[in-house]
Amino acid sequence: MKMFFIPNVQIRRTFGLSVVAGIVFLVSSSAAMANPSFWKFEWPRTDFKKTSVEYGEIMSGGPPKDGIPSIDNPRFTDVSKVKRLKSTVPVISFTLNGESKAYPLGVLMRHEIVNDRVGGVHVAVTYCPLCNAAIVFDAKLDGKVLDFGTTGKLRNSDLVMYDRQTESWWQQFLGEGIVGSMTGKKLKMLPSRIEAFGRYKKAHPNGKVLLSAFPGRGFGGNPYVGYDGSSHPFLYRGPLPSGIPALMRVVAVGDEAWSIALLRQKKRIEVGDLVLTWEAGQNSALDTRDISKGKDVGNVVVKRKTGSGLVDAVHDVTFAFTFHAFKPKGKLHHTK
Repeated sequence: MKMFFIPNVQIRRTFGLSVVAGIVFLVSSSAAMANPSFWKFEWPRTDFKKTSVEYGEIMSGGPPKDGIPSIDNPRFTDVSKVKRLKSTVPVISFTLNGESKAYPLGVLMRHEIVNDRVGGVHVAVTYCPLCNAAIVFDAKLDGKVLDFGTTGKLRNSDLVMYDRQTESWWQQFLGEGIVGSMTGKKLKMLPSRIEAFGRYKKAHPNGKVLLSAFPGRGFGGNPYVGYDGSSHPFLYRGPLPSGIPALMRVVAVGDEAWSIALLRQKKRIEVGDLVLTWEAGQNSALDTRDISKGKDVGNVVVKRKTGSGLVDAVHDVTFAFTFHAFKPKGKLHHTK
């Protein structure tokens, strides 16, 4: 197995010299990256005879299995005790059965998955930086509780997770099993938000905040400096959407999405039973190294009308290329 640094000029422009100096890939050959017979050495329990995707679509992201370590025993502190997290820094805000927790994106940058229990329910809180996809899943499927880790693989630049019970591989953006005995199974997505910490603190004064798995590291930072200002996604080889920047944020709900530029312009969009709103005051997690200095991408709230009022709806604030890759027949609304 060969170790080398990436010299590509485009990657230097995208991530900055300091980040390139820290990105090391472990690769034996391009063929091995999509070769189940090679993967078997690392994944002896995975049933590679079952898959719903072409293996050539899966590529190494660099780290090996669990090279990006999930947080399996999360530690939290009371929101009132948090002093070093600025009010505009983004967190994944999640509430279930009366319990509220915030997961700072700076912490999730280096872990991507938190196996947790909220409101008595086992959940997997996930974040893929390359797609800016933040999704919370119910970790119980077919009567069994699953816990998840990172494979070190990507498909369409999106995190490929695995469950430790069967070592099947899962596409994070879809919550769908794509390799192994769980192929075709789907995890239930639960409503969550990416919102500024100050908004979370105001709405949930008794809430909890995830601490770093490494004491002394605070609430983390952004290793992907300048990423959401680049012209092309990293480790992606699929088609790009037309008429919209590939790394423009979009609000995806099922097979439909709205660009942040459009939502920022209108402030409020109502479609059927959906209500989407945008307000300023949230830093990008993928701009500057110090997330609190990142550009303002705003706060998005998506609710659904019901007989008893408005309730949070499942959605994802992701990138345009991600929605296009996984929902090629989906409808993407954006400014002309």
